[in-house]
Amino acid sequence: MVARTGYTGEDGFELMVPAAEAPDAWDRLLAQGVAPAGLGARDTLRLEAGMNLYGNDMDENFHPLESGLAWTVAFDPADRDFIGREALERAQREGGREFVGLLLEDRGVLRSHQKVQVSDGADVQGEVTSGTFSPTLNRSIALARIPKTSQSTVQVDIRGKLHAARIVKPPFVRHGKPLIDLS
Repeated sequence: MVARTGYTGEDGFELMVPAAEAPDAWDRLLAQGVAPAGLGARDTLRLEAGMNLYGNDMDENFHPLESGLAWTVAFDPADRDFIGREALERAQREGGREFVGLLLEDRGVLRSHQKVQVSDGADVQGEVTSGTFSPTLNRSIALARIPKTSQSTVQVDIRGKLHAARIVKPPFVRHGKPLIDLS
């Protein structure tokens, strides 16, 4: 089976073959010049594309509005009822957490579970949900869940030292081209 259900935001194919036929399929693809890519490369591409990873960026503990998935909730028409609508509308009104992209302004690498300091009068913490170094941008990027803020910058705790990061709107990269301002 061949699918175009790629998980990286880039054009590509996924092949599903019986396990016994996989080594031969692999060898034939390599012979044709197909370049292999590992899980680290796939994860970097999906993060550059701003795509969530279940268990990191979303799970049953966070609703779609605080996981960057508001686009999946059909609030229109206004009289359309669904399970959870009332709770999601309350969350919209009350604010709470938001899901953002981060671009590290300093040297370092953003990683999952690093604390994010948002300072709107009082220091409140958020958390990096996925982070890595982007070879396309030559900068460290992350997805993070933080308290709603009007600020454009935050501080990320990397090994006990606070580093400046700018809040940006994912995706970071599409088709090998930056989609965010790097200046």
